[in-house]
Amino acid sequence: MIITGFHSIQEKIRSVNASSEKNAAGGFSIYFSKPGPRIKKILEEAKEAGIFCEKVQDEKLDKLVSSLNEALRDHRGIVLEIKENASSGKNQAGQNIVDFDAWCKTFDSTKRVTVVILDRVTDPHNVGAIIRSCDQFGISLVIIPEHKAASDIAENEVIARASAGSSAWVPVAIVNNLCNAVEKLKEKGFWVYGADAGGESCKKIEFSEKTVIVMGSEGTGIASLLKKQCDQIVSIPTCGKIDSLNVSVAAGILLYEISTRHIS
Repeated sequence: MIITGFHSIQEKIRSVNASSEKNAAGGFSIYFSKPGPRIKKILEEAKEAGIFCEKVQDEKLDKLVSSLNEALRDHRGIVLEIKENASSGKNQAGQNIVDFDAWCKTFDSTKRVTVVILDRVTDPHNVGAIIRSCDQFGISLVIIPEHKAASDIAENEVIARASAGSSAWVPVAIVNNLCNAVEKLKEKGFWVYGADAGGESCKKIEFSEKTVIVMGSEGTGIASLLKKQCDQIVSIPTCGKIDSLNVSVAAGILLYEISTRHIS
């Protein structure tokens, strides 16, 4: 797995530094060609984390990124390579992948907890942007379906880059069935809000201490079966001429509204 982008690389290094696992840096390698000020700072943190670093020619970096999406090939003189046998649990393109059932058993139920569910959000740039907002507003978990979503391994580099490195910190669970996941969250005391037009204004809602926000695709919204499982539909009051906000923008607004309810 190849990661480019200063933010994504740096946040991944920091997640390795923060890991309590033994040999958390195993399988990680950094290759660089032009050690400017920003790259020097990244190299210092990498060496502190015990990550192997090697100076190479640009030709090698170009070869390492050749299989990536075109937007990710601009390595700017540094590349992070993560081998498949890397020991860290956060090794999938810099994402903090967790097991959903295990998370349900171990989350701190004494604190405010917010979970975001992305239903058929297929654009990895939107997923990355939402994860970035989740990091800023202290979201505990993001849930993505295994199918009909931007969860394919081939797209994770885009998600990591679009999240500006936040995907190394925000726990993400990939599940087979969102409806089943919602049922399990309800059993744990969560109240489920579906983001869709025609619902209660987010300005008027007192969000639960255990909140789930379901974001649907821009084209079709939340799937009908999943929408029926929502306890309440929430909307963002707008005055524009088009019919909806970009899903990542809408998620950021809702997460901000939730966070302001609990700021002392």
